[in-house]
Amino acid sequence: MGLWKIMMPQKIQLLAVLVFGVAVMLIENQIQKLDESRAKLESVLLKREVAETERRVGEDQPVAARGDNTVIIYNRVPKTASTSFTNIAYDLCRKNQFHVLHVNISRNNPVLSLQDQIRFVKNITSWKEKKPGFYHGHMAYLDFAKYGVKDKPLYINVVRDPIERLVSYYYFLRSGDDYRRGLRRRKQGDKQTFDECVSSGGPDCKPEKLWMQIPFFCGHVSECWNVGSRWALEQAKYNLMNQYLLVGVTEELEDFVMILEAALPRFFKGATELYRTGNKSHLRKTNDKKPLTKETMEKLRQSDVWKLENEFYEFVLKYFQFVRAHAVRKKDGELYILAQSFFYEKIHPKAN
Repeated sequence: MGLWKIMMPQKIQLLAVLVFGVAVMLIENQIQKLDESRAKLESVLLKREVAETERRVGEDQPVAARGDNTVIIYNRVPKTASTSFTNIAYDLCRKNQFHVLHVNISRNNPVLSLQDQIRFVKNITSWKEKKPGFYHGHMAYLDFAKYGVKDKPLYINVVRDPIERLVSYYYFLRSGDDYRRGLRRRKQGDKQTFDECVSSGGPDCKPEKLWMQIPFFCGHVSECWNVGSRWALEQAKYNLMNQYLLVGVTEELEDFVMILEAALPRFFKGATELYRTGNKSHLRKTNDKKPLTKETMEKLRQSDVWKLENEFYEFVLKYFQFVRAHAVRKKDGELYILAQSFFYEKIHPKAN
C-alpha cells in the first residue's frame, strides 16, 4: 500500500478517494431507498390483509346475521329539504339492505306523550326484524339514555336559515310544492304575500313562528318550547354536539350527503351519485314563493326570537364546516372524500 502511494501522483490519489466516497454515498442512498420501498410495501400488504380479513368476516354471514343493529333517527325539521333527503334513503334501502320507517305523528305534534316516549324507545330498541333501520319523522329530540337504553340510535338532522325556512313554510301551506301537486294545503287559496302578512301583523308570519329548529334539537322538556328561551338554545347546542352524529345545512345538502356516505356506507353507499342524478332526490321547490323586501327582513331580524334561532343556525353551520374541512378536499371545483388517514401496524402475535 505504501509503494502504491509513492508511485501514484497525489492528484490521482485525491481523485480516487473522492470517487470512492461518492460511490459509498450512492450505495447508502440506494440502500435507504430500498428500505423505504420495503416499508411502503409492508404497509400496503398490511392494509390489504386487514381489509381482506374484515371482508371475509362480513361475507361469511348473511346481512341479517352480521350483528348490524344500527338504527338512525332523522328527526326532520319541517321545510329544511327533509323530504328530498329522505327520498335518498328510500331509493337506497333495498340495494343496501336496510329498513326505512316513517314515524307518522298525530296532528303533527313534535312532542310525544310520556307513554308514547316509552313505547317509541321500546319499539326502536327491540324491533330486531327492522334492523338496521332508518327512522324519520317530524319529532323533537328524544334522549334514549333517560330510559336506561344501552344501544342508543344515531341521530342526524339538517337545519336551514331560519327566515328562509319560515318563508318556505308560509308559501308551502298556501301553494304546495312540486312534489305532491294535487294535494290541497291548509291555507290553499290565501293569496296574501309574506311581506303583506308581516306588514299587517298576521299570525302566520310573526317572529314567534321562527321558533322551530331550537326546540326540535332541545327535546321533550317544557322549557324547550318556551319561545325565546336562552336555556333552550344552550340545550340544543349541547344535544347537537353530544347526541348527533352529523347535522348539515340545507344550503349545502350535497356535502352533507357526501359525508354521510363516507361515514356510513352501510346505509348511504351510492347516495351522492343518486342525489346528483336522481329525479326524486333533488330538492323540492315551494310554489309561488316570493322574495322578501328589505323592510320585512329588517323587521324579523329585530326580534329576539330570530337572534336566538340565527345564533343556533350559525353554530350549526360552523360545526358542519369544521367536519367537512376534515372529511373532504376540493379539486377543480369538485369535492372529494379524503382517504383513510390511519392504519394498523406492528400487529402481534403474527398470524401463522
